[in-house]
Amino acid sequence: MKNNIIELLDYIDPSALDYQEWVNVGMALKHEGCDCSVWEEWSSRDAARYHSGECKKKWNTFNGSASPVTGGTVYQLATRFGFSPSRDEAMEWGDEIGRDSFVILDGIEVDELEIPREWSPKAQIIKYLDTLFDADENVGYVTDCWQNDDGRNLPKKGSYDRTAGQLIQELSRLEDDDIGAVFGDYNPEVGAWIRFNPLDGQGVKNSNVTDFRYALVESDSVDISTQNTLIRELELPVAALVYSGGKSVHAIVRVDAADAAEYRKRVEYLYTVCKKNGLAVDEQNKNPSRLSRMPGVMRNGKKQYLLDTNIGKQSWAQWYEWVESVNDDLPDFENLKDLDFNNLPALSEPLIDGILRKGHKMLIAGPSKAGKSFALIELAVAIAEGRSWLGFNCTQGKVLYLNLEVDKASFLHRLAAVYQTLKWKPNSIGNITIWHLRGKSAPMDKLTPKLVRRAVKEGYTAIIIDPIYKVLTGDENSAEQMSRFCNEFDKICSQLGCAVIYCHHHSKGAQGEKSSMDRASGSGVFARDPDALLDLIELPLEDSVKEQQAQRGECAVYMKYLRRFVTDADDLVSQDDALSAAKMREIAAAHLPKATLEIASEEAQEAKKAADTLSGWRIEGTLREFPKLKPVNCWFRHPVHIVDDTGILSDIAPRVNSKNSPWGKNFGKKKSSAEREQERKESIMTAFEFCNTDGKTTIKDLTEYTGTSEKTVKRHLKEHGGFWIDGNEVGLKNSDKVE
Repeated sequence: MKNNIIELLDYIDPSALDYQEWVNVGMALKHEGCDCSVWEEWSSRDAARYHSGECKKKWNTFNGSASPVTGGTVYQLATRFGFSPSRDEAMEWGDEIGRDSFVILDGIEVDELEIPREWSPKAQIIKYLDTLFDADENVGYVTDCWQNDDGRNLPKKGSYDRTAGQLIQELSRLEDDDIGAVFGDYNPEVGAWIRFNPLDGQGVKNSNVTDFRYALVESDSVDISTQNTLIRELELPVAALVYSGGKSVHAIVRVDAADAAEYRKRVEYLYTVCKKNGLAVDEQNKNPSRLSRMPGVMRNGKKQYLLDTNIGKQSWAQWYEWVESVNDDLPDFENLKDLDFNNLPALSEPLIDGILRKGHKMLIAGPSKAGKSFALIELAVAIAEGRSWLGFNCTQGKVLYLNLEVDKASFLHRLAAVYQTLKWKPNSIGNITIWHLRGKSAPMDKLTPKLVRRAVKEGYTAIIIDPIYKVLTGDENSAEQMSRFCNEFDKICSQLGCAVIYCHHHSKGAQGEKSSMDRASGSGVFARDPDALLDLIELPLEDSVKEQQAQRGECAVYMKYLRRFVTDADDLVSQDDALSAAKMREIAAAHLPKATLEIASEEAQEAKKAADTLSGWRIEGTLREFPKLKPVNCWFRHPVHIVDDTGILSDIAPRVNSKNSPWGKNFGKKKSSAEREQERKESIMTAFEFCNTDGKTTIKDLTEYTGTSEKTVKRHLKEHGGFWIDGNEVGLKNSDKVE
């Protein structure tokens, strides 16, 4: 138990806990026989709140109790932060549960539901509001009703213009329990209602919900005591449990969805689990602006009573992990007999036109010096600003960039340099969020739950991971291990509804004659897993090409200054002049002021020098969702990639097995098989001539002379064809053999 609890601490981030949770960890560690140093070392990971010696002082006050805090508390915290036990392992702390699909309960003892006789309506509703809402959040409630044609009393639209803080303050001022003085009088035969999700103060529709925080679980078809028992036994993350005064209890369950789409998915998941375990949920309660029964009021002689708050698992994530730990997450089979080709599900919208859809995965592969990180920064900026990247339009959205390789200052300077070089104003730089993890990264399987927990409500369109070798889990040459690694990207895509974009390096050796699918280092899973693979391969630039680009850069600088200071600049410069650095220097000298000419000349020289570091690249793509990508040729002029609009790069072939490549040069030096055979024949003859006495020698002598084995010597002698071999003796066939 002691070793298990210490391992679980690796999953728990102390900086994310409140004070009581931190203390509980310490008490659990002491109860399980750990030393205070374990708590001290773990606590030090929270640099902001950690104080040396504080743990020891607190530790000495833990003297045990009749209801001790045990290792189970640490286990529950670990599952909240992403720990999920192997389904083949025996789970600790009595957590043995069923294995059928989403079936958790297997025979339960139903406890009778009891409603206390004494109550304070004011206290009931204050506790309810304080539990579910922040003080500044608007609350929707209804105390008026109307009758339909069937004689049923139904709630009206109600109020939604006051915050929880205002309501609590007004209730607190009451000298009695007349809550009607705050909410308005209600019909005691009908009761009153309240909306469990906060509103924007403008209305009560789903579109007015500001935080998709809770969902309603209610069942009229199951005995009320059974409802209460099932809700508790299922460990639903219930914020408030209310008796409706009728046939049901209302469980206000934490779902903590980022948006309406995720809310629908989570409610569907929640209802599925409930139904599989015998709690037939009312399906009409799926909308987030749904009304529930307000505690603290009477309904037809019965109390709408707040039974409990904050029961079950502490969060949706914790409950979800608990359910998933005993069930596989594989979907049911889908029969296509009712498929309508005219009503197919909508495809995800493109994030990068012609390359990548939202919610999909993309890999950028390339060798070192290809500027892969800069390409990813350029992409992050393009998505944030809604601009184009490498000639492809990007849909504007929020980006989370996981910076795993460079320090914070270096990264921010790179980001600024990209903006400045592209000459883009950072109008929407707020769409970019950076998670600086240099020196703090973890294997992807441990990083994923932490990432999801932090990002679940942020609405990111894309998450960029740079580079993935920092978070690799397992051997990159193992297909099995890399499949599990890549599955972590799928989890991020599905749980956050965003695209995942990452980069990886090429394998060693020349890449020109390989397909883009086969260039990435490691297992082929890397290339075959993503929905889009973009591969960068270098184009060898002749000196003449670099010189031409140097001329273009120099000419562009002079032209810029001429247009700025000379009215008829375009008339002065012909098309041929605009391509000649010498001619542009001459025109600039004749028409620019001396001081301006000096500045232009310095800038032109810098542009010329920049051509020395210029490199050319071809980007090829393998796409799952779009037609084959036409190769894109671009220059990498630090710090940005610029699409080649001159057509120069299109005529350059990548490095292959040619004399121009390092591999090709080495290949050119290799001997043919015939040359190597002739060399072996000459070598064995030289050895014989040195060792022979009276026209013969021994295998042993030849072995010692050549430094090889007897087997090798015999093979070379037979290959030569001019020797006889008799046991250990060797001689030339043309000489006399001694019988």
